[in-house]
Amino acid sequence: MSAIFNFQSLLTVILLLICTCAYIRALAPSMLDKNKSGLLGIFWKCARIGERKSPWVACCCVVMAFSILFLQ
Repeated sequence: MSAIFNFQSLLTVILLLICTCAYIRALAPSMLDKNKSGLLGIFWKCARIGERKSPWVACCCVVMAFSILFLQ
């Protein structure tokens, strides 16, 4: 089943996107900062969410890892 139709897989993909964008922005900020609008602006917004809401994102990552490892 595709990640679009499975809610837990969709949440996993979104969390991975947020974490990856925040990591890339920490390594190379100019790579994401030049695309603040348009289609590529989604990655910049995900990086901002990862930076500003990092305790919440980390908690969600731990909960998602627990559910994938022990509940599936």
